[in-house]
Amino acid sequence: MAHALTVRPTARPRRLPPVLAVVAVVALLALPFAPGGGGAHPADAVSALAVLYCALRLVRDRLRPLSRTAAVVLGLPVLGLAVAAVGAVSPGAALAGLGRYLQVFVLVPAAVLLLLRDRGDVRLLTWSMVGLALWQGAVGVHQYVTATGASYQGEPIRAVGTFGPQDVMGMATVVSLGLVCAVGLALGRTPVRQRLFAAGCALVLLLPLALSFSRGAWIATAVTCAVQLLLAGARRALAVGAVVVAAAVVLVGGFGVGTAMLQERVGSITEVTDAPDQSVTDRYTMWAAAAGMWRERPLTGVGLKGFPEHRDAHASLALSSGSETDGAGAGYRRQPLLSPHNMYLLVLAEQGLIGLFCLAGSWLALLVLGLRGLRAVRRERGAVPDCAFVACGLLVWQLTDFAYADIGGPSTVLTAVCFGLAAWWALGSRGQRVAGR
Repeated sequence: MAHALTVRPTARPRRLPPVLAVVAVVALLALPFAPGGGGAHPADAVSALAVLYCALRLVRDRLRPLSRTAAVVLGLPVLGLAVAAVGAVSPGAALAGLGRYLQVFVLVPAAVLLLLRDRGDVRLLTWSMVGLALWQGAVGVHQYVTATGASYQGEPIRAVGTFGPQDVMGMATVVSLGLVCAVGLALGRTPVRQRLFAAGCALVLLLPLALSFSRGAWIATAVTCAVQLLLAGARRALAVGAVVVAAAVVLVGGFGVGTAMLQERVGSITEVTDAPDQSVTDRYTMWAAAAGMWRERPLTGVGLKGFPEHRDAHASLALSSGSETDGAGAGYRRQPLLSPHNMYLLVLAEQGLIGLFCLAGSWLALLVLGLRGLRAVRRERGAVPDCAFVACGLLVWQLTDFAYADIGGPSTVLTAVCFGLAAWWALGSRGQRVAGR
């Protein structure tokens, strides 16, 4: 008796998700950066490769790159950058500044938007950021416990992770963004076990954030988490807020984690006229210098990378010659103060009102569209997905932190990834945003 042979089609190999190109950028930030080393971080190089990979995929698949709205919102900063590049002090400064701004606010965010397919990809990228924050936070806590961190008030206890003392804001930025991601995952519509694990990660990250002694990161994280909780509902906000306060009391009061220094650091935030420390004096002096540059050239600014060249002509004698860094595997070094540590004032000084309108207009559009999308999903489905809390939270954190910091250092590429996640939620198709579990 003849038996018919059943021929099964050959199983097609499972393709890796395109978002892994962006995950690789995040993962490389776990590598130590040579203290005092110049040049780009490996993560910056991989971000450029991710942009190239995205472009090749678009050409191969013959896909429409961006919607009209997305093209306008993400392309708006290019106008102000082009004007500011013309007024730069040199062609080299123009190219360097233009390349950095395009990387952080245009190219990488657009690539992230296009490489994310659905909410599953967003969760993968979000958890990679939480994992990076846990790693950097663990390194930072070890530095504090073993007194091998960056110098703070003469003691090598400041947690800086693998970024070194020349980028004391690097670990604080990574940990803060990871905490915001964890809070967003905990608030979303996901399995209970995943929400509890995310909430646990958020509580764990409070310790290295405190040990970073970064006032700007503290303020931005507190504001962002409050916004996320309010978006999730007032009742949940009160419950989670009580847990956070209890955890803070246990960490600071029960274990005495840097109690005196933390209190002094928190108190210094408001010490502007009443005996402020030198770092506060330097910051407000540079803010005044940036405002002076803008008043000199209100429309176009002094040009990209022009702040260092014009700083001394507008700064008062209260400005010190530089900041002192030491510890964390590096020797003593005096770093020049080359930026006002305020993104809005930096843009205003170097790009004028045209540049600020274009950049801030793009950011404001992302925020408005993101919050509108969150409200629409809640109205239609009755619950908000975790990716909405994550995307809106990351954008709120960046816009708040920009009042105390600007772009610079290896962690800047993570800023570009955050804007890409925010753009995915604000500008992506509705089908992408509701797809996935």
